[in-house]
Amino acid sequence: MSKVKTTFFCQSCGAQYAKWQGQCSSCKEWNTIAEEVVQKSEKKDWMENTIQARRASQPKRVQDIELGTDHRFKTHDREFNRVVGGGLVPGSVTLLGGEPGIGKSTLILQIALELSFKTLYVSGEESQQQIKMRADRVHDKSDQCFILTETKTQTIFKHIKDLDPQIVVIDSIQTLHTDYIDSSAGSISQIRECTSELIKFAKETNTPVILIGHITKDGQIAGPKILEHMVDTVLQFEGDRNHVFRVLRANKNRFGSTHELGIYEMQGSGLEGIENPSDVLISKKDKSLSGNAIAVTMEGMRPMLVEVQALVSSAVYGTPQRSTTGFNAKRLNMLLAVLEKRAGFKLGAKDVFLNIAGGLSVDDPAIDLAVVAAILSSNADTPIPSGVCFAAEVGLSGEIRPVNRIDQRIMEAEKLGYKRIFISKYSKISNKSSSIEVITLSEIGDFLQEIN
Repeated sequence: MSKVKTTFFCQSCGAQYAKWQGQCSSCKEWNTIAEEVVQKSEKKDWMENTIQARRASQPKRVQDIELGTDHRFKTHDREFNRVVGGGLVPGSVTLLGGEPGIGKSTLILQIALELSFKTLYVSGEESQQQIKMRADRVHDKSDQCFILTETKTQTIFKHIKDLDPQIVVIDSIQTLHTDYIDSSAGSISQIRECTSELIKFAKETNTPVILIGHITKDGQIAGPKILEHMVDTVLQFEGDRNHVFRVLRANKNRFGSTHELGIYEMQGSGLEGIENPSDVLISKKDKSLSGNAIAVTMEGMRPMLVEVQALVSSAVYGTPQRSTTGFNAKRLNMLLAVLEKRAGFKLGAKDVFLNIAGGLSVDDPAIDLAVVAAILSSNADTPIPSGVCFAAEVGLSGEIRPVNRIDQRIMEAEKLGYKRIFISKYSKISNKSSSIEVITLSEIGDFLQEIN
């Protein structure tokens, strides 16, 4: 019998040590290093005789490699396709993370049910009956989706050999275990070894694999950090339990942009993609209210309008509060300092609360001018005229700076019926025949004159 080997892993970051120590040298966490048994049995090449490889294993020149007519598996979910870069690439491994109950399994299951390809959905957390109940709720109409409840990778690959699916879904990677590692499921070594086997399977058979992963209390995907380096695409499913909207982002994507954004609405029948988020993110009001401004932002190639809400009031307890939701708090402090230094507004003794409506988190600097407009509107208790939107960055010296893709922002505002848009004087506009009035500004003082 081979000798049992043990080693020590940090349960937070996955760093490996030869002996136990109190603090991890990599992540500086205390009491996270645990001993795990790493008993390697004689590995058989399980990939042999499983599925015939669909690509040659001989080296080829780049010019000789053929992509084929359909080099991506397109799903029926346009939001998902947009985020991953147009569809799933054959042989790619995609990791989807998110908070518990946010809708990760629902999103992937309804995508699998709508595929016209043979799909194997492997669940280590729910029974087949529980998945069937969810499938009925999201309108199960598929005859190509097969459900398997199993956690042992060797058994999963046997079923893959018999079924020969074109797409494999694993829910979740933390529940799998392999016979090659003698440790509990969810441990650092088990997650790394199971992921390695699935990546080898995906690359040798050109089968896309989607992994669903848990996250830690800090919002990071549970397991070793190397897990995110091993996979091709890392998706983050975000949302607030108090809102019906969910946001799908790409933190890493080897086959597309990481700036794209997918927006969903959680309904009783599942997650529905929102094609035009501007209509649902901007609240409908019977009358104009102070402290509300409309900003034109960009998420990847998609322009959309968001509502910025601000509330300015006198500080009751002496020390003013600065609270933001969906916006960088440090950037808010910078804009308040610019208003006080360059425009003469005394906001240092007032509470300022800022919110991006709809539960979104926006880091586009193009909403700076809308933030300034909302703050000044709330401070003066004067509503901004209807039909006005903003798309410009504010600099430290009070100048109004240009932002990228200004033509697309103007077209989006015009399409939604806005009459005026405030932008930087230095923005380069190629399409000047639009019906919307474009007001150009060079500094914050010009903005105060125009808005009044």
